[in-house]
Amino acid sequence: MFSPRFRTSWLLAALFVTAFTPTNAADPTIRYRTVEIDGLDIFYREAGPKDAPTVLLLHGFPTSSHMFRDLIPRLAEKYHVIAPDYPGYGYSSAPLVDDFEYTFDNLAKVVTSFIDRVGIEQYSLYLMDYGAPVGYRIAAAAPERVDALIIQNGNAYDEGIDNEFWAPVKKYWADRSDTNGDALRSLLTIDATKWQYTHGIRDIETISPDTWSHVQPLLDRPGNQEIQLALFHSYGSNPPLYPAWQEYLRMHQPPTLIVWGKNDPIFPDAGAYPYKRDLKDLEFHLFETGHFALEEDGVEIARLMQDFLDRKVNR
Repeated sequence: MFSPRFRTSWLLAALFVTAFTPTNAADPTIRYRTVEIDGLDIFYREAGPKDAPTVLLLHGFPTSSHMFRDLIPRLAEKYHVIAPDYPGYGYSSAPLVDDFEYTFDNLAKVVTSFIDRVGIEQYSLYLMDYGAPVGYRIAAAAPERVDALIIQNGNAYDEGIDNEFWAPVKKYWADRSDTNGDALRSLLTIDATKWQYTHGIRDIETISPDTWSHVQPLLDRPGNQEIQLALFHSYGSNPPLYPAWQEYLRMHQPPTLIVWGKNDPIFPDAGAYPYKRDLKDLEFHLFETGHFALEEDGVEIARLMQDFLDRKVNR
């Protein structure tokens, strides 16, 4: 039998915990959902309270919303987080190139329709790799809806795409021949996928093989190489838009957080520094890691994002 003093102490402790535990604490559980957009099934991950500020995560090549699997629950305690898969990626529909025009204009149209369909009015954008040209099209078309930008190895300047990696890709932009296209198929192999995840990192033992083991079977689906070649070619439509995107940054000055893997051979840190020319409200962080910076520095990037969003958006 407990003593009266023990029962009193226990009761006071229970009342204290009850009083200081939020009754509306957010559920960070990720929901896995699909919505139909123009006849396509668009898969997305969603977590956090829907009445909180929204963070829209736009993935890069060759992955999907899977790249945000650990970031989402770290943000979802305070933010509404949503991450779609583009057509041809992840668990979204992947129609053949004869049935869908795989261009960055079209990807941006699908994501814009997705934003409207799921009822997002205002949002902060996480732009990474392919997510940058998709997201900048969206932001420049509706700047009033963008609360802030988080940029992770996503280009809007010529300085970041003038390295050796881009030479054969630019050749394909100029001449969309089978020969030039076939020269890029090596970028779609398991060795190339592993290289994207492991080049420039500090400690390979921190990189889960679940990454390339998820991505590669999707790249290897029948017809998917042609999808990727179409987007390699369409990437050539992005640099001519850089001046317009830079003007968007200068005119609208979205609060921006840069969290960039400086050892990325595809989008090196040369592409990060030019943002300093056009943005006044810029927080700039380089990480000693590679292309997929979230894999090695996800905890610190999440911490920086939470602090940034708390000060700039969730005031």
